[in-house]
Amino acid sequence: MAPSRIRRYIRQGRLSHLAVFEASVRLGCFSRAADELHLAQPTVSTQLKRLADALGVDLFEQVGKRMHPTAAGRRVQAACSDILGALARLEDELGLLRSLDAGRFSLAVSSCTGRLAASYVARFARRHPSLEVQLHIHNRDALLERMRGDEDDLYLFATPPEDGVVSQRILPYQLEVLAAADHRLARSRSIAFATIAVEPFVMRERGSGTRRVVEALYRERGFAPRVRLELPTSEGVEEAVIAGVGITILPQLECGEGRRGVVALDVEGFPLRRHLSLSYPVGKALAPAARAFLDFARTLG
Repeated sequence: MAPSRIRRYIRQGRLSHLAVFEASVRLGCFSRAADELHLAQPTVSTQLKRLADALGVDLFEQVGKRMHPTAAGRRVQAACSDILGALARLEDELGLLRSLDAGRFSLAVSSCTGRLAASYVARFARRHPSLEVQLHIHNRDALLERMRGDEDDLYLFATPPEDGVVSQRILPYQLEVLAAADHRLARSRSIAFATIAVEPFVMRERGSGTRRVVEALYRERGFAPRVRLELPTSEGVEEAVIAGVGITILPQLECGEGRRGVVALDVEGFPLRRHLSLSYPVGKALAPAARAFLDFARTLG
């Protein structure tokens, strides 16, 4: 609640009154103030009287044929300059937020999409060279925490939250069972899930969206992954797979067929096809840069 000593300004004073007063003092003439503000002179006189009544002081005194601000009027003039100047600066700052000529755009992405997101963010930044573009890469738990704190403009998920968010599908991807190129199952066909379920597994860290999906896939089929090694990045998981530590399941965005040292196993039911989604909380007011990125993302597929 506003302090009681300024309630008179809120209840009775108006910014238009202050603008009329500031122009009248600055121009030294009520008629010139009326011309500048595109008002009738009687309207200027009425607003000045209402301002004086609201403040409880005389704002002008007549000396000869000219009106001059009183001591109180000079104090009000100085305050008007501060208030109107602050509003002008605020409008300049808001103007930047309304445009793509300057300002900031922040995108937070799940770690399994980091490499791809970096490529698209770079392309978007080239389109808008005056925009400060930031990319933050985290596991799913950290991404959800950033969303709860409203730290970013948009969030890119491999599996978006189901409740409380607006999501826009963009690129398709697929989950594949990956193994070293020289793995004993590398050339097998139509491998039963029960066969890979007993293989050592290289797993993403706790809090990772990929781990959450993998655990659900195993649980739905009545198994639990035999985790041999946990690593915090998809790149690290891939290197461990190439080294023969075990198999894994990763999005094709990070590890597709044809990459040196790793192959996608032909497992029944795989690959699983999904979509990346750009998400933001319900009720969030998107800045122009965020809307521009959503439009840009629609062209990616």
